[in-house]
Amino acid sequence: MDPYSKKEKKLNTLITVVSIVVPAVVALLFTVKIPNVERLGFLPPLYASINALTAFLLIIALWAILNGKRRLHQNLMTTCIGLSVLFLVMYIAYHMTADSTSFGGEGIIRYVYFFILVSHIFLSIVIIPLVLKTYTFAYLKNFKSHRKWAKITFPIWLYVAISGVVVYLMIFPYYVT
Repeated sequence: MDPYSKKEKKLNTLITVVSIVVPAVVALLFTVKIPNVERLGFLPPLYASINALTAFLLIIALWAILNGKRRLHQNLMTTCIGLSVLFLVMYIAYHMTADSTSFGGEGIIRYVYFFILVSHIFLSIVIIPLVLKTYTFAYLKNFKSHRKWAKITFPIWLYVAISGVVVYLMIFPYYVT
């Protein structure tokens, strides 16, 4: 086996582990409430803003690569991954210090909200291996596979970032202050 294949195999194993461990840990941490800690109520608008910034940077990164600005594209995509990790840390911290907020809307808007929420949650799990695999192809300079995977990864990641903002805006009126 050549060194390139060994490196790719190791990275694929890491991607698989991360893609399983992260959702499992998040689910587990949702059951943990830190007692006697002030609710971190300032975090939801921050992590919604991080989602909005991620969506914006994803679009700029697409523009960059379509215009031959490979280095800018790489830096923006790396930043988006970092922002996604920061979002996840804030999201977990908030939910470990506060009860979940119930959506109070009624009628059709309730169904719209839950459709967006459920699709957001499901795709936020799906996007983990997609992003990591797409990024790995670029890291390994396998740009043909990178482009192929990016055509699937990009719209899903953009949807997750935008739908996160939409969910926040829809539930905002129901947050306990």
